[in-house]
Amino acid sequence: MKVELKNVAAKKILTEAKGYLDVGFTHSLNPYSGCVFACRYCYVRELPIQKFRDLDWGNWVDMKTNAAENYRNEMLKLRKKNKAVKIFMSSATDPYQPIERDAQITRSVMEQMVENPPDFLQIQTRGPLVTRDLNLLVQLNEKCEVWVSMTLETDREDVKRIFAPLAPGIQRRLEALREIHEAGISTQAAISPVLPFTPDFPKLLNGWVDRVWIDTLSIGDGSLGKRSERLGMPQLFQEHGFIDWYKSDLHLQVAHYFKKFFPQDKVLVSREEAFFSTSVRQK
Repeated sequence: MKVELKNVAAKKILTEAKGYLDVGFTHSLNPYSGCVFACRYCYVRELPIQKFRDLDWGNWVDMKTNAAENYRNEMLKLRKKNKAVKIFMSSATDPYQPIERDAQITRSVMEQMVENPPDFLQIQTRGPLVTRDLNLLVQLNEKCEVWVSMTLETDREDVKRIFAPLAPGIQRRLEALREIHEAGISTQAAISPVLPFTPDFPKLLNGWVDRVWIDTLSIGDGSLGKRSERLGMPQLFQEHGFIDWYKSDLHLQVAHYFKKFFPQDKVLVSREEAFFSTSVRQK
């Protein structure tokens, strides 16, 4: 089915951080509404933004054409009030989904960030396209703290095809993460949600990430696993023989395993540790 694309004028682009993000972030920023990656486990499927749409999740994207202008104006107002601005981009879309290649809405926002930097920016994506904006990331990194968090829910391509068939391949994401890290940008591997992986997964990341962040369907869908249940995740895990990976304490087991390969303070878990800022750059 062809994706329905719409140009929209957003009233605001910076949303005050609440709920899951209210742990250090002050704002979320979503350059788009909707996401063509359409991961089967995505909790946004259960939010009002999708519930009130006629089209299924993954079949529509609204492009916020005034995102950069809004960012500039909103930042100027926040700075006049001496407000801290610590941004999570993005919470309900992927800022580097394929349409961004042509629409360049995220890039236009990044250009404004270079001119009017926040105090902190974490980019959350699974799109290797983020490397296109490496020049802007390097410039922005000189003005504020920047982290690029790449979602790597597994290192198994066969597992990815079951849960996120339209998302970029694992190898492409790893290569993007390495390129960003080599450019001096702080990097995070977001194993979110944890899907079945091989014992060598940590070794693929070691040397290329400054920290690992772990979340699961049971603790990370914003509803203590209820949204994941409504999305049929227990049945999908059962169907493919992965039910042993659908446990309420899976995050503890995975964190314990990754701490065999990374320093303990570099392996973070769930909401309470989702925000991690330091005035000392970890390069």
